[in-house]
This record gives sequence, structure tokens and C-alpha cells, in this order.
Amino acid sequence: MEPGKSIQELNIGDVVVMTKKILDEDIRLFAKVSGDENPIHLDEAYAQTTRFKHRIAHGHYVASMFSTLLGTQLPGQGSIYLSQSIKYMAPVYMNDEIKAEVKVVEINEERNRVTLETTAFNQDGTVVVKGVAEIMPPKGQK
Repeated sequence: MEPGKSIQELNIGDVVVMTKKILDEDIRLFAKVSGDENPIHLDEAYAQTTRFKHRIAHGHYVASMFSTLLGTQLPGQGSIYLSQSIKYMAPVYMNDEIKAEVKVVEINEERNRVTLETTAFNQDGTVVVKGVAEIMPPKGQK
């Protein structure tokens, strides 16, 4: 894995994207490792009795795509994830194709902090999760 970008290598507007299909086996694994076994995520019969009418993905499962992008691409390896605000805007269903995007919106070189917009869209272009992350990128090589 390549070293992450230092603050001097980042620019306002830098963006990275990943896509992921929401699969039953991934949701079941996330439920197990997180301990969130709410039937809205796991039981179709139960989910049909709710306002969603079908099983939905865990919000934090979808938001974990932001962590993937921040820790592996922008800024990348060596970054420290300081904070994340999250708003869940729309449900994510099984087999939805989710596109997650992180975009640099503010750079504070003095504090070595980067602020990024974090947004996830479904296959129809609907925003399903949005927020703002603050990251401490790795220090540049001397």
C-alpha cells in the first residue's frame, strides 16, 4: 500500500470514489461483528411490517465506506480519523449499488487538519448518507 498524502500534497476539490453492491452476506457479517442484529436488517418478514417494506442495510455499514476511502486513498495510509458527522438521508436496500465519495473542502496546514465532505449515493443518484470528516493526514517525509 502506498503511503498516504501529506497535507502539502492535498488540494481543495480532491475527490475519490468507490462503489459497492449491498449484499445479504455482508449485512449478516456486519450484524454479527457489530452486534446490531435488529431484525430490520436481517428478517424480511419483519421488515415487511415496517415503513421500509424490505430489509435495509445498517447505516454505519454504508458509512464505513468513508473510512475505507479515507484510510486507503485520501489522504490514505497513516491518516488519523478525528471526527465524522453523519446524516442518514434515505434507506439502503439489499442489492442497492452504493457510490461513496469523499472530497477535500478545507485544509488547515497550521493544525495539520483536513475537512472532507462524505457523501453516499444509491444507483438512482439519491443521497443516502452525508456528513463531514476531519482527518489528520500523515506528516510529509523530511
